[in-house]
This record gives sequence, C-alpha cells and structure tokens, in this order.
Amino acid sequence: MQEPATELARFGYWMYHDWLTPIIVAITLFVLALLVYIVVRFRAGANPEPSKTSHNTLLEVVWTVAPVLILVAIAVPSFRLLYAEYSPPKTDLTIKVTGHQWYWSYEYPDQDGIAFDSIMLTDEEAAKEQLPRLLGVDNRIVVPTGKTVKLLITSADVLHSFAIPAFFLKMDAVPGRVNESWFNVEKPGIYYGQCSELCGIRHGFMPIMIEAMEPAKFDAWVAEAKTKFAAVPPANQYAQADVAGDVIVRQ
Repeated sequence: MQEPATELARFGYWMYHDWLTPIIVAITLFVLALLVYIVVRFRAGANPEPSKTSHNTLLEVVWTVAPVLILVAIAVPSFRLLYAEYSPPKTDLTIKVTGHQWYWSYEYPDQDGIAFDSIMLTDEEAAKEQLPRLLGVDNRIVVPTGKTVKLLITSADVLHSFAIPAFFLKMDAVPGRVNESWFNVEKPGIYYGQCSELCGIRHGFMPIMIEAMEPAKFDAWVAEAKTKFAAVPPANQYAQADVAGDVIVRQ
C-alpha cells in the first residue's frame, strides 16, 4: 500500500495492517494446525477403531461462539471506519468530478466555476515533465493542505470509479447519480490514482493526479486558473479523433 496522506487513510491502513492481517494470519495458522493434528492423530494406522462420537456440547459451543467474537472484533473498528468515510467535517472546498470515456473533468463550483478536462500525457510528454508514465496529466486537481475537500462524483456515460490509494478513497462515478466523498491532505505533494471500474477499451488510461499545496499557494493557483480556464469551455477544450474515442487529440 502507498504511504497514507490523510488521517482517514492512516485509520484504514491500521485496520488492514495491524488488525485484520494478524487476525487472518492467526486463523490460518490455527486451522492449519488443526488439519495437521487431525491427519496425524486420526490416521488409520494410529486409530484403527474409528471414533463414533456424534455430539460434543463444549466443542459446538466453542466453534459457534469463537467466530462470533472474531466478527464482533472486526465489526467495531469497521463501523468506525465506515462512519468516518461518510461523515465528513465542515467542507472548505467542493470539487465536482465527472468521468468520461476516457478522461476526467473537474469543476470548482465555489471558485467562480473553474472547470477543465484532465487528459493523460503521452509517454514523451510525461518524460519531458518528469512525471510517471501513464499517471501524469495535463491539468491536475489542485487542493490546499489542511482543508476538507468534498468531492461530488458522477459520470457522463458509463460507470467509472475515482480512486486515490494514498487517501483511502474509492468512489464509483455513476451516470445520472452524484456520489459524495471527501479527503483532507496533511502535507504538500503530488498524489496519483486511476479509474478503478472497467469502463471500456481505454480504461487503463484515465489517471488521476492531485497536487496538494499550502493554502497561500493554492489561492495563487486559483487566481491563475480563473484566467487560464475562463476562455475555453471544458467541453470544447479537447476533441476526440474518432467516434469510438480511442484517441484523444489536443486542439
């Protein structure tokens, strides 16, 4: 897993690494030990007269109660994690995310409607910008650190999924429906994700790139973005080269 960049991600990673994994390992080793014991203890050579035991109250109570206790131990932190995911604190910034075949569009409704498309860079462009291959984009999401960002996620065509592993964030983009999610990035940096729902032949080429910066730098970016994206509506910023949308060409 990637290094967590939010408080929620640290909680989710703790749940996976420090809670679920030890429980899973313990159960696996216990079942393996039982199997080995049964194979050795009750083999035909060591046990020529098979046991005819058909009922054992203590054993039945144990194998019923133990799994229940394990599930309760898993359920309590799981419910806390789910509640945290869907109960965001007061929102400081809202971003609308729209999935398309095969790129993302972003809007900042409370920043004078800043809106733009985000297209994956070619290998040559990514190398020139010193960005990871298949993850770099031309227009990235920019957010301030230490602020709660609410995402309104939808789709213009088919099912997509907006996923950022470092934020412990994954939410489906459904046509005709708006799903909500949120994050609060703790430190500046660039974070990557991808569409995680099989959405067509170019599904693997819908990267997500988020840059978190200090609030003062974010305010400067907003001022620049209002000018940069004001003249060209997002819908006309790019043109698809063919009907199927296999190739997207910048105008």
